[in-house]
Amino acid sequence: MVGMSRLRNDRLADPLTGCSVCCKSSWNQLQDLCRLAKLSCPALGISKRNLYDFEVEYLCDYKKIREQEYYLVKWRGYPDSESTWEPRQNLKCVRILKQFHKDLERELLRRHHRSKTPRYLDPSLANYLVQKAKQRRALRRWEQELNAKRSHLGRITVENEVDLDGPPRAFVYINEYRVGEGITLNQVAVGCECQDCLWAPTGGCCPGASLHKFAYNDQGQVRLRAGLPIYECNSRCRCGYDCPNRVVQKGIRYDLCIFRTDDGRGWGVRTLEKIRKNSFVMEYVGEIITSEEAERRGQIYDRQGATYLFDLDYVEDVYTVDAAYYGNISHFVNHSCDPNLQVYNVFIDNLDERLPRIAFFATRTIRAGEELTFDYNMQVDPVDMESTRMDSNFGLAGLPGSPKKRVRIECKCGTESCRKYLF
Repeated sequence: MVGMSRLRNDRLADPLTGCSVCCKSSWNQLQDLCRLAKLSCPALGISKRNLYDFEVEYLCDYKKIREQEYYLVKWRGYPDSESTWEPRQNLKCVRILKQFHKDLERELLRRHHRSKTPRYLDPSLANYLVQKAKQRRALRRWEQELNAKRSHLGRITVENEVDLDGPPRAFVYINEYRVGEGITLNQVAVGCECQDCLWAPTGGCCPGASLHKFAYNDQGQVRLRAGLPIYECNSRCRCGYDCPNRVVQKGIRYDLCIFRTDDGRGWGVRTLEKIRKNSFVMEYVGEIITSEEAERRGQIYDRQGATYLFDLDYVEDVYTVDAAYYGNISHFVNHSCDPNLQVYNVFIDNLDERLPRIAFFATRTIRAGEELTFDYNMQVDPVDMESTRMDSNFGLAGLPGSPKKRVRIECKCGTESCRKYLF
């Protein structure tokens, strides 16, 4: 079983010996191996009755002879050379058939052809449909990987109906800050002893102990103005998981979709659920690095044409979050001059004011299906009014110098209040 691409810790039992082994192949791959070898296996659900049932991986081509429709089928577990033409009545894959024709109609319209399905597909059109099917499979695998890695409640879906781009090649999904070399996060030493942190806080609870206001109402919505810090209860507090002062630390609770934009802005994120005003949506997560390292990386990112550097300059411009390689779904959130997300500095288990967690809250009610955005040049810090800004998301290839000293970059948000430039 060595060499299979999907890893899974399923245990297979040998009915003769009673032994079980940990297998690195997926259940489907093992079933395919049985069918290829024409072997029955009760443990895998392969019997003589279904031994010759084969699964459609995707459809490669289409033709219509007289009134009979035929499809060139790529069978799962078999090489391309084993693909066969099959009449439609032989195929039970309703979902795959619908998707094939949906992709075909969309591409015909894009090519300004008649929308009626032709009797034969030209080779370039058939090749596009194959590439689209392969891309869709790659995106589904990526979607599964993202959901396997996430620690939050909200699910992630992936969609690209715009081009043939697949998953990013260099991106690792993480759920919390990854600390770079030479940086230490000091765990908080004390916690509150409140019986009810919202209605009966002892000593002002964690916010009061830090000389700040309680951030949330009883619905978990932020009630502080932007720029004021949020101090949540921590791992040393006596209150439980349901404490109203534990919001950001519970993670993303909305189902979100990473989608390909159709206006040249790359990937974006939209919500699949309604989000109430002032509700927590997500954190900006990445690798914490020093500002000196950010300067060095910024020059490299400029040559590559993009960067994801976010200054943690709540009190000092000492550290930066780099979400280019390590990040969560916020990596894909686009800029807007009229955003629906607002940045807040949050402190939970680490009270170093130079290392806040960056949380996004909804500035208004956000409808299901609406894209999530924030202002890369947002100004919220009461100290110097220039903090919590994204240094640059879309740099210019070959741009020289510091990532903080760059030419004006055109904005593509398309809002009525667009400033025309990001910085």
